Amino acid sequence: MSGRPLEHDGLASDLRRQMPVVRKWAYLDHAAVCPLPSPVAAAMQQWILEASNEGDTVWVRWSRRVEQIREALSRLVNASPEEIALVANTTMGIHWVAEGYPWQPGDNVVTLQDEFPSNIYPWLNLASRGVTLRRVATRHGQLDLDRLEDACDNRTRMVTISWVGYTTGYRHDLAGVADIAHRRGALLMVDAIQGLGVLPIDVQRVPVDFLVADGHKWLLGPEGAGVLYMRREHLDRLRPLGVGWNSVVQQLQFDHVSLDLKSTAARYEGGSYNMAGFMGFGAAVEWLTQHGIDRISQRVLSVAELAIALLEEAGALVVSRWPDEHRSGIVAFELAGRDPAQVRRQCADRGVALSSRAGRLRISPHAYCGRQDLERLIAALGV
Repeated sequence: MSGRPLEHDGLASDLRRQMPVVRKWAYLDHAAVCPLPSPVAAAMQQWILEASNEGDTVWVRWSRRVEQIREALSRLVNASPEEIALVANTTMGIHWVAEGYPWQPGDNVVTLQDEFPSNIYPWLNLASRGVTLRRVATRHGQLDLDRLEDACDNRTRMVTISWVGYTTGYRHDLAGVADIAHRRGALLMVDAIQGLGVLPIDVQRVPVDFLVADGHKWLLGPEGAGVLYMRREHLDRLRPLGVGWNSVVQQLQFDHVSLDLKSTAARYEGGSYNMAGFMGFGAAVEWLTQHGIDRISQRVLSVAELAIALLEEAGALVVSRWPDEHRSGIVAFELAGRDPAQVRRQCADRGVALSSRAGRLRISPHAYCGRQDLERLIAALGV
């Protein structure tokens, strides 16, 4: 695998031409915060120019664009646009589900021990309502489904899990998790931020109940714009939060006050949008999907495989060695006797962006990355 010249891949070349970040950085940190492609920056800059020169005289056009973005997001996960809510971030989407569910004292939620904090704190915050959180241990991020099932009982109302673990990149079997949750009478909430955009998902085939992701990682969008998918049958199950003028069917009739909520997930959107952010987010989603998520997925996994080979040749201990169905774009590794935080700073000084998580180093190359970026990484590591 390490002999394959990934830099000559046509898809990667097309993508790379639109990534200004490559002029300076070997950017291997998309599991943290992504750099913006040129089409995304252009869409945001266009909105700024219009807002500066036109004010809200073009607001109707912006509003139509928001609905186009909703449709693009629905196609990304194979949902209906009516099941898509636009959110400011992953935490907000999880919060809407956690706080909106009709809990009863004694209910419980099941998650993983090593979940990202955004998928822990909203559930811990339910303690005052008599809801407990059960956290299932994993082995370097790898989940034993039997242990998950053992943690569920007849008072489990929600299983909440990351599609891809942020520390080691282990991609969970969502179909298997959904089966366990539904057999127990629980719903499945998925934090998809570490996979959406570079790994294909179809919510018609994999019956998740809720799925949320921010756009500022693998989707190559700006911070402050994300998506929440909510299966249609659950729209009336949750108590809507953040209700405002934009939540009702007569949203622009400000003198007609009647709590007639929209019959779609848009009822959660409450007030004004982060227009600049969503213009960029929409451009990012459309840019990626026009290149094909399946093609992007194959490329990302190939780059990650090459990274593993090069790191192991250099003497690193790679933790993220998973079977094909559990692989992602995240590769976590250790360097014996080296402080990860110090190595990260050293790499940054040499123009290589990566992260330190859970006491390890972590890289997360996108589809536009290639051998040249990985060779810069090896050189910057000084191994």
